[in-house]
Amino acid sequence: MAAALKIEPIPAFSDNYIWLLHDDTNAVVVDPGDAQVVLAALSKRNLSLQSILITHHHFDHVGGIAALTEATHCEVWGPTNPKITPVTHRVKEGDTLQVLGEPMHVLEVPGHTLDHIAYLGEGVLFCGDTLFAGGCGRVFEGTHPMMRSSLAKLRGLDPETKVYCAHEYTIANLQFALAADPHNATLAERMQLCSSLRERNIPTVPSLLADEIATNPFLRWDAPSVVENLAAASRLKSPQSDDVFAGLRQWKDTF
Repeated sequence: MAAALKIEPIPAFSDNYIWLLHDDTNAVVVDPGDAQVVLAALSKRNLSLQSILITHHHFDHVGGIAALTEATHCEVWGPTNPKITPVTHRVKEGDTLQVLGEPMHVLEVPGHTLDHIAYLGEGVLFCGDTLFAGGCGRVFEGTHPMMRSSLAKLRGLDPETKVYCAHEYTIANLQFALAADPHNATLAERMQLCSSLRERNIPTVPSLLADEIATNPFLRWDAPSVVENLAAASRLKSPQSDDVFAGLRQWKDTF
């Protein structure tokens, strides 16, 4: 994205990040679950809210829409899910929108929810609760093969893409990753780095997709070390990719 465009996290609730994109005049926010923290951030920076981008229907991502649209009359872009209101532009796979003059492409990534979408700009990905730093979202509405397919779509993007997920779950995710892939030296180094960041209350996101590919077990369902360790933990139904992914996700659900 253009160097003049700034991307900042607005912390919300206990561990959410609402992403604020701005050019020092106009702004866009991604998944505003809390309107008040957004309005405070806009006021502090003297910004005018132009648009809201929504990835899926969970309350901690949509709860602030009504108050923000009432206060700013901004546009709202979101999935084709009538439960999400008010939305002025319903988007689907292949659609492109302009975000502060920059093109943003819509990717459908169901699994966590059936309506989940992500927004891909030049070198940036806003992926809600599909891909996390070191992990992935729970499979609430979709199936494990559906979720793996969505993550495969994201894994195929440019490795230099910055991944802007919606939660600070990284340390817990990496603790599980170390259980699932204990001999991954790059993963151990990442845990040290992220632990140092959190000790100083610095966000661990955005992360780099290349780092996710190297250390995130949910993007490594076909890595021999992950498959072997899943078998050693008696959690491998078969070496088929969907079964490896399902075994990992089910293990994480109770970790």
